[in-house]
Amino acid sequence: MGIIFESLFDIIYLIGVIIIGISIIKNAKDFEHKLFGIMAIILGCGDAFHLVPRIISIITNDFASHTVSLGIGQMITSVTMTIFYLILFNIFKIRYKKENTKTLDIIVYVLASLRIILSLLPQNQWTAIEKSYTWGIYRNIPFAILGIIIIVLFINETKHKKEDTYSKMGIAIILSFAFYIPVVLLSSVYPLIGVLMMPKTLAYVWIVYLGYVDTKKISKQ
Repeated sequence: MGIIFESLFDIIYLIGVIIIGISIIKNAKDFEHKLFGIMAIILGCGDAFHLVPRIISIITNDFASHTVSLGIGQMITSVTMTIFYLILFNIFKIRYKKENTKTLDIIVYVLASLRIILSLLPQNQWTAIEKSYTWGIYRNIPFAILGIIIIVLFINETKHKKEDTYSKMGIAIILSFAFYIPVVLLSSVYPLIGVLMMPKTLAYVWIVYLGYVDTKKISKQ
């Protein structure tokens, strides 16, 4: 039963988030919302590199034969997730008209670049059965800092704007990291913690859904 549930969950997620992304682009009236749609599609396509091999492994009950594809998929997802947050940062800047942010831009792009570089290094042992726990920590440090910055930006900008659809964006990002960090830190010792990736995924769906709702609102104006 668990095998069927996880497989269906992953399939519905991948198809759903890509469809929502396409719908956002289709209904977008400005660059901000088109960018949001692109971000959603990158999220779905990036996660597919990891989740499709995982679905196959679950169904066939054979993870060993797909170690390489699973590892490479995780590496690609690590990169595309970073790009996801870079796009979200730029959406924030466009929406709230933040132009003089040179120092912030440098910090965000340095953190994102560092995360991507660390994710691509062979020390991660992506294609090995046992991935490097230490490098799992290393590559997620700049990612976590990047996430904190974007959380603070959205919360500070929207805290007095209850009518703003993005007012819940900070909460959604907080939840995504709250579910993700325990997996990074503890899943190698307590594999059951890996189940937190499901609510983490739902948090990302919420982020994408906020963009979808806002796009529909703007398109009706």
